[in-house]
Amino acid sequence: MRSAHRVLSAAVVLLGAALAAGCAAPRHEVVADVLPTTARPQAPVANGMPTGGVFQAAAYRPLFEDRKPRYVGDILTVNITERLNASQSANSATERSAEFEVAFPGARGVLGLDINPLAASASASNTFDGKGATTSSNAFTGVITVTVTDVLANGNLVIAGEKRIGIRRNSEVLKFTGVIDPTRIQPGNVIASTLVADARLDYRGGGYIEEAQIKGWLSRFFDSFSPF
Repeated sequence: MRSAHRVLSAAVVLLGAALAAGCAAPRHEVVADVLPTTARPQAPVANGMPTGGVFQAAAYRPLFEDRKPRYVGDILTVNITERLNASQSANSATERSAEFEVAFPGARGVLGLDINPLAASASASNTFDGKGATTSSNAFTGVITVTVTDVLANGNLVIAGEKRIGIRRNSEVLKFTGVIDPTRIQPGNVIASTLVADARLDYRGGGYIEEAQIKGWLSRFFDSFSPF
């Protein structure tokens, strides 16, 4: 009785695991949710107390310099121009052939016997031809305005931003994070995404259009253990 109960329990556990694998949506986040996508500017005070002077370290802006993002809470625009192309091809061919022939002339009256002429030939060949090719192309263009969320010790800026667009029952979400060198910022507070280090770009959709592109949970259930 106990053995039958154990077998039944094991079967239920395996079935539950298979159902969980089948019901899980095949979506993986690129940008970690723990990262903030915005930050408020800090109060313009030094060491938490007003100094009474005109100069404030927390809000210092060079007099003879264009206003550029340099503090937490500042904003800038990122031009997303991502293009990735990769291709690989391989060709190999080998061929080998060999032929062998031997012939013996006939003889008459040797030991009272007639020996007829003999001829033999053999040939062998081996041919191999292999080809392989792979190509990958990716392109993403767009614009997003992000916020400085942290200033590193060397002056580099940690940026993050999020854009959400909803149309009826469909939605589009774009998240972008990375680290930039403030000296690479162009006039107008614009920087190209190709100049962003540790860039994380995540573009997702939701709604009926997104659901139509996901395989049903029953199909995913059978695919989870199908060997084909």
